[in-house]
Amino acid sequence: MKTTRLITTIAFAFLMLLSFDANAQKFKGLDKSPMDAASYPDDYKDANKLVKITYSRPQLKGRSVDELAPAGKVWRTGANEAAEITLYTDMMLGGTKVKAGTYTFYLIPGEGEWTAIISSDLNVWGSYFYNEKNDVARLDVPVTEGKESLEAFSIAFEKSDNGVHMHLGWGTVRVAVPFTK
Repeated sequence: MKTTRLITTIAFAFLMLLSFDANAQKFKGLDKSPMDAASYPDDYKDANKLVKITYSRPQLKGRSVDELAPAGKVWRTGANEAAEITLYTDMMLGGTKVKAGTYTFYLIPGEGEWTAIISSDLNVWGSYFYNEKNDVARLDVPVTEGKESLEAFSIAFEKSDNGVHMHLGWGTVRVAVPFTK
């Protein structure tokens, strides 16, 4: 009787192991435009953040920035889902006060300047559903040219006298969006 119970227990455990392996989760490979985040301060151990943006990082792969982020068209600020920006304190974008919270961050590329847009929309794929009525703030910022070319779209923050600048770079295109307190 004990032997039968032991054999049954071992057989059951073996079947459970086989079953577990057969139902193991399949993970897909790395996304072509992996998601990333930038914040200020950028020390991930510092819980006193002012701002954080989550975005995907498309690669040029022989294409031009103008081709991937066409002038005059609303761009999701990266790839895949539209970028989401979280302000942990009330801040100003240009002359508009933006309350602490999470928003979608869009851009409209232009020849000499790009328009930065903070929208109340959330969980948006691309810029397909962009609605100007949901704009919280807009600011036109100048475009400059960097010395080195960046293959992957990149965002970084830098402290300024009265807030932070969000630096966006891709190819040799550089845009700095000022957030002030």
